[in-house]
Amino acid sequence: MVENALIDWSRAQFALTACYHWVFVPLTLGLSVIVAIMESIYVAKKDEFWKKTAKFWMKLFAINFAVGIATGIILEFEFGTNWSNYSWFVGDIFGAPLAIEGILAFFMEATFFAVMFFGWNKVGKKFHLASTWLTCIGASISALWILVANAWMQHPAGMEFNPDTVRNEMVDFWAVALNPVAVSKFFHSVLSGWMTGSIFVIGVSCWYLLRKREVRFAKASIRVASVVGIVGTLAVMLSGDSSAVHVAKYQPMKLAAAEGLEDGGERAPFSIVPGIEVPGMLSILATHDINGYVPGINDILEGYTDSEGNRVLSADEKKERGDIALAAFKAYRENMETDPEAAAGARKVLEENVEYFGYGYIKDKEDLVPPVWLVYWPFRIMVGLGCFLLLLMIVVLWAERKDRIVSLTWLQWVALCSIPLVYIAGQAGWIVAEVGRQPWAIQDLLPVNAAVSSLSAGAVRTTFFVFVAVFTLFLAIEIRILLKAVRKGPAVDEPEVYNN
Repeated sequence: MVENALIDWSRAQFALTACYHWVFVPLTLGLSVIVAIMESIYVAKKDEFWKKTAKFWMKLFAINFAVGIATGIILEFEFGTNWSNYSWFVGDIFGAPLAIEGILAFFMEATFFAVMFFGWNKVGKKFHLASTWLTCIGASISALWILVANAWMQHPAGMEFNPDTVRNEMVDFWAVALNPVAVSKFFHSVLSGWMTGSIFVIGVSCWYLLRKREVRFAKASIRVASVVGIVGTLAVMLSGDSSAVHVAKYQPMKLAAAEGLEDGGERAPFSIVPGIEVPGMLSILATHDINGYVPGINDILEGYTDSEGNRVLSADEKKERGDIALAAFKAYRENMETDPEAAAGARKVLEENVEYFGYGYIKDKEDLVPPVWLVYWPFRIMVGLGCFLLLLMIVVLWAERKDRIVSLTWLQWVALCSIPLVYIAGQAGWIVAEVGRQPWAIQDLLPVNAAVSSLSAGAVRTTFFVFVAVFTLFLAIEIRILLKAVRKGPAVDEPEVYNN
């Protein structure tokens, strides 16, 4: 019971930190693009209005960026404090992209952010614009390496297990960096940030329209944000298609849970909601073939034969081979100095079964099934809200171009109230990605019960509630500062001279 409590509280604390961190990240990614485009228009048109517009949204970007850093740092520290066995077991691999993110991407982002935010009237227009774009690019590159690390947890590649050091060690950096899951996850996550930033800008701009303030500013902001958001959301849907194929290939249990699919087969249906299905659609999404085979939860537990005729072991068979791998590893460690011949034999057995090493820590095959409801419903929330927000941005852009946005009060209210919805969609997506992988910290390689640190459940529980208080305070402070800045407004009518 104590062990289970420790695992549950450690998972809860990491989930809390990750969810709070993802409140700030997507807005940073989206606003950086919108601000860069607005400043580009200013430099091209030499219209001070666009400079004022860019500076206002840049101010909100800076507020969000500053608070987001704090949660991100805490999140990375938790790998060492709460998941030290994980860090030891795969730190050589997992640490590489995080190090690149900190040394290269974040350094680049922070450096040019300083020029972007404080360099107005101190550097030339083109240099300042370049700094703004480099900040934007730096934010995306920073996200790239974080997502490379996360994607490796979903589909570990480019490594070998070294029984001498008891660590997985990187043997192919490019297999890690160009992991197909990482490529899809990068575009899906970063472009969803475009949608978040766009809905935020549209909603705030509609607040000004409701107050009959800053009308020109609001309409111009809506125009830019809508285009960015529509492009980003359509690209998110395209990247979601490739993500579905990768999940079906590398994480079939996640896909089965996301669809509530107990028994799979060919022409597998896509569940819109319980009781309403589209025949064959899941096979199309997962395999791009209506006759493609998609395993269900029971198939994965009991074993099945895939579309290519390959037999996939049952959960019991994988666990049996995992037990063999663990026993061989123990025998190797015991004999490596005293009986080299026995150690060599044990190592050979380990290498033959190392693919299933993590299954040796699984106590019951039912533990391999994530909480289906916590994957099934968030997936539908994510997709449903994404479609709604895309439609909203299209309607808002149409209304702005037809010069009707000012008179459509109902549309302004819908846009304003949609700001929290885009955050809910983003959080739902990460719930699907992370809960759907459970019980694995690293898919098929290391379950959470073997990854957790040796701490007392009480200590983790205490820090959990401390983090709840601290992160909630951070969020409340940010919201208050943002609201104060929004109420003050962009001041687009104030004269200002730009030094070339």
